[in-house]
Amino acid sequence: MRAVMSRATLSRRWRWLSALLALVVQIWLNPGEAAADAPPGPGQQLYQRYCQLCHAPDGSGYAADNAPSLVSPEFLASADDEFLARGIRLGRPNTAMAAYGKERGGPLSDKEIRQIVSFLRKQGPAAKKLPDVKVTGDASRGKALYRRECQSCHGNPRRAGNAPHLYNAEFLAAASPAFLQHAIRKGRPPTKMPGFEQKLSASEIDDIVAWLHSTRTRTRALPPGKAVVPSDLPLVIHPKGAAPELTLREGRFVPAEQVRRALAEKRRIIIIDARSPSDWIQFHIPGSVPIPYYDTAQLDRVPNDGTWVVAYCACPHHASGEVVDALRKRGFQNTAVLDEGILFWRQQGFPLAGEAVEPKGAAPPPAR
Repeated sequence: MRAVMSRATLSRRWRWLSALLALVVQIWLNPGEAAADAPPGPGQQLYQRYCQLCHAPDGSGYAADNAPSLVSPEFLASADDEFLARGIRLGRPNTAMAAYGKERGGPLSDKEIRQIVSFLRKQGPAAKKLPDVKVTGDASRGKALYRRECQSCHGNPRRAGNAPHLYNAEFLAAASPAFLQHAIRKGRPPTKMPGFEQKLSASEIDDIVAWLHSTRTRTRALPPGKAVVPSDLPLVIHPKGAAPELTLREGRFVPAEQVRRALAEKRRIIIIDARSPSDWIQFHIPGSVPIPYYDTAQLDRVPNDGTWVVAYCACPHHASGEVVDALRKRGFQNTAVLDEGILFWRQQGFPLAGEAVEPKGAAPPPAR
């Protein structure tokens, strides 16, 4: 005969079913609250580690070096998954946006990049298919319009502004005429980038698109590389030299000129490149070692013996500031952030090493 279920067993099962029913009702009535309590998925975890420092925890941007919003509805509607993935994988060379794909020496696999893209896609609308736009505008008129309407924020070929640099080779290689046209027409609300469809005529917008499109032939995107960071880089530069004489602003920031002079005088110093290793491969201060802001566990190998340690990045302070904060938590006394960052260092013509270093006499890259 079938055993009769005890009252205790019935009571336990009823409590379990009641709790399950209550959870289902809570999720149905408050889906956003339930989602907020859920642990972050792999894409969000990767975003938090690599992206939020500059693009903000919610993706709204401008947390460092005017990094743009990644969740503006108009941006997400016009940027397909490949555009997003390419930006992460190949970066925007000569800006603070490093290449994070392994093919350029960064930390992320294609699978991880797709996970970040999936996370970003959930923050706004799905990408819509943009119409096929042919470049029919007048580039010479567009150049004048760009100078009048766009240059104050987006910069010129030699100097970036306070918004994304539109003369960047990787950006121009990825942005279709339709993407450019949509961005100019609709803007990037709620950011400072306005829509110009009420201010400029359709033909004027086409002229600006033609100008930007024409500059593709004047820029060169970096080819994928297989370079890696050597595993035996020495940490201390000029180990037998005297200590450098550094004067810190606000007890934290050291001028680039003082660091340049310390290197020229062969002073004992450690210089840490806080960017993604892909950026170190392209260009870096000679003798520096890459210890990225997202992997400060590597700082355990840095000797805490009083040697001055200077960290730099392109932000120019955020990533290097993370490294210096981590050093100070470890008890390091002589630490500093390179005040103006590596892009200023490069613009000044100070010594550099790396694959993308121009020969003497070459035009300097855009400066922030």
